[in-house]
Amino acid sequence: MEFTFFIGTDVSKNELDFAVMQGKQLLFHREIENRPKPINTFLKELLKHPGFDLSKAVFCMEHTGIYNNHLLVCLHKMKANICLEAATLIKNSLGNIRGKNDKIDAIRIAEYARKNRENLHLWAPRREVVVKLAQFASTRSRLIQVKKMLTVPIKENNGFLDKEIARKNEKLCAGSIKSIREDLIKTEKAIDRLVEDDPELKRLFGLITSVSGIGKVTAIQILISTNEFIDINEPKKLACYSGVAPFTKESGIFKGKVRVSHMANKHVKKLLHMSALSAIQYNKDLKTYYERKVNEEKKNKMSVINAIRNKLVLRIFACVKHNKNYEINYHKLVA
Repeated sequence: MEFTFFIGTDVSKNELDFAVMQGKQLLFHREIENRPKPINTFLKELLKHPGFDLSKAVFCMEHTGIYNNHLLVCLHKMKANICLEAATLIKNSLGNIRGKNDKIDAIRIAEYARKNRENLHLWAPRREVVVKLAQFASTRSRLIQVKKMLTVPIKENNGFLDKEIARKNEKLCAGSIKSIREDLIKTEKAIDRLVEDDPELKRLFGLITSVSGIGKVTAIQILISTNEFIDINEPKKLACYSGVAPFTKESGIFKGKVRVSHMANKHVKKLLHMSALSAIQYNKDLKTYYERKVNEEKKNKMSVINAIRNKLVLRIFACVKHNKNYEINYHKLVA
């Protein structure tokens, strides 16, 4: 698509900074409140600007979570072209930079959109059920973290404090822990209900969990992270996103070790790691593969586990591609 107008937006909780560019020329900068009414007022003003064409304009912004929501909703209603990029991607593309403020950041984002206009990936909204699923999964994670914050110190106190003090401390937190456990059960049921009531989510969930080692929590997170395999539609992309894809570092005669990148979604990586450990225990083929690599070929244990994580990713995408549950004893038919 041919873009001539580039609107860079620096998003924060309370304010939005817009830098409107036509080609290389900065037309103007505007700072407004991050609320629907001011946003709609600004957009109406922008549409009246001489020569402005919405179909040839792209609105580019960093992904800042829920702080993007008001602007995304307003722009989507107008059927505007939207580019939602990771902050690190924009930052790394700028090279060495000195100094920053909201206005400068908005201009730099607009410049990024202009320079990369041929390769921009336009944003499309997730289905509402996937948005709900993501929110419920985040709530579940937060509840588990709070529960750990309370229960772990209590268990440790039992071995090092006076028994009476430890018992009293445990009673003080008992009500909170009970409430958190009840809320966790409610959240789990809400997640299950969402998946069960939506045919597409239910289908994909069944395909993912058919792979040995992949449990409910991992399957839900993969559905959210890939946006039902729309945003991430290849196994290599998910492997890279989750930090399990190995990369080489070579320069001249220097040959570095093959390593995974730290730029990854660590939560997905952790879940895939736990799935790999489960698969080694309960999947005969992967258990044999692990033992052969570690015991006979003397490979590094973590390298072998990472290979298994990649195998699980490949199996998930194969099941989704062919719309078929994973078969342990699958034999490919020869024509």
